[in-house]
Amino acid sequence: MYSPRVGDKLDSLDTPSMIVDLDLMEANMQKLFGKLLPSGCNIRPHLKTTKSAIIARKLAAAGAKGCCVAKVSEAEVIAAAGFDDILITSEIIGATKVKRLVELFKKHKDIRIVVDSEVGASAINDKLAESGTIEPISVLIDLDVGLRRTGVDAGPPALALAKHIRTLKHLRLIGVQGYEGHLQHLHDKEDRKRRCLASMKTLVDTVKELRESAFDIQVVTTGGTGTAEFCATVPGVTELQPGSFIFMDTDYRNAVGTFYSNSLTILSTVISKQGQYQATIDAGLKSLTTDSGLAECKDPRYEHRNLGDEHGSLRWEEGTPALEVGDRIEMIPSHIDPTINLHDFYYAHRRGVIEEIWPVDSRGKVQ
Repeated sequence: MYSPRVGDKLDSLDTPSMIVDLDLMEANMQKLFGKLLPSGCNIRPHLKTTKSAIIARKLAAAGAKGCCVAKVSEAEVIAAAGFDDILITSEIIGATKVKRLVELFKKHKDIRIVVDSEVGASAINDKLAESGTIEPISVLIDLDVGLRRTGVDAGPPALALAKHIRTLKHLRLIGVQGYEGHLQHLHDKEDRKRRCLASMKTLVDTVKELRESAFDIQVVTTGGTGTAEFCATVPGVTELQPGSFIFMDTDYRNAVGTFYSNSLTILSTVISKQGQYQATIDAGLKSLTTDSGLAECKDPRYEHRNLGDEHGSLRWEEGTPALEVGDRIEMIPSHIDPTINLHDFYYAHRRGVIEEIWPVDSRGKVQ
């Protein structure tokens, strides 16, 4: 039975396989924490990228404080794996989802959530009351700072929501979240910085208004891989949520440069040749996502195209060494988060020898 083990060489892996260069990954972590921790902000990495409790513990050892996840189902898995200092960064709406949250909170009191509506806040409060839970759950107001995806508007709407939360016995307002996701991949650094600081002004001005209205706002959380360095310079920001930095992808590399390395690749095999300058690989849409464009071959001499669910192609110019059937190549994902969600395991290696194998704990957890 096929069963890769620690100590095996990468050559022994079947393909497609998701592999991580530990030297590069660890360097990415050192760079991020070295750059951001001196700001005084807490780093709460977003596990919607890695979906792994093991990696959460590695990040905590490097200096992170807790983690973020996007969904209740992700929180269930990560908490069950022994890591429960978790912020769920998406709104929790619907009776079934709220019930799951309440059951999770009974076991893990460090869970934090966000709300952006009175309806959502009241539903959670009512279910907690119904369950007999005594301790209030920690809540952050989700503020729209320009993304127009979730979040209450700044000013009177945010203040009204805070006042409503104050009336709910089972919710304790501790902070504000404002995610500027629309700015993460802007290629012009100065434009990205300027627009990020404008979003941060919306965030910290709202926090000031809330504090002037006697709300004890302790946590101001924001930022992603493309903006965290700017958010960290803003007085009043207390917490940053980068995620993709640990592995990177072509989309982030093209936007923010090569300060962080592409430490994760998809190992693939050439399974067929079509003429002198084209080969087919065994990694298609079920291994590499295309929502942010096509993946790239680690060797830039070979141009990648998609050929369907199970296949991709690599093409090259005359004078480039030809790929042959059986050759192994590495592909750099274009969007790391959904690509990881396609795979069961990370094979973490150092110079070609597998050192650790990590399950993708919350793969498919989208509820």
